[in-house]
Amino acid sequence: MDKALNYMALARKAGRIELGEEPVGAAARAQHARLIVIAGDASDHTLRRANSFAAGTDQQCIKVPYTKDQLGEAIGRSSLALAAFTDPAMALAFVKALEQPEQYKTVLEKLEQRTKRIQQRQKEARAHKRNKARGRTRCKTGVKKDD
Repeated sequence: MDKALNYMALARKAGRIELGEEPVGAAARAQHARLIVIAGDASDHTLRRANSFAAGTDQQCIKVPYTKDQLGEAIGRSSLALAAFTDPAMALAFVKALEQPEQYKTVLEKLEQRTKRIQQRQKEARAHKRNKARGRTRCKTGVKKDD
């Protein structure tokens, strides 16, 4: 199996992907879809529907070089035309694993930015938790004080 398809299977096991039109639409409306993936042989209606889910938002939408059967086999279904990654790091790894990732340059840039922001927030949260455990806080003047 292809490395990109392995990332899809891993995302399914981790619960970081929505599969099928209804769940993808719900994730997109809730602004949780980071990358919407469309099978290469999906119908024009499915393509228009996926694009409408992502329209006017920061959510990315790409058509991949896999058939519905290949996508379905990767995640344990008979076929799959539409999927949405809800984790930006998983979505980024998936796009990088595609055969020609340079063709998705703008998608890669946006996913990398989002992933960096999330990593920065996580780093700040760990530092805050560490400082809180040590009993350090900041007063209104910005000077550290020990309680």
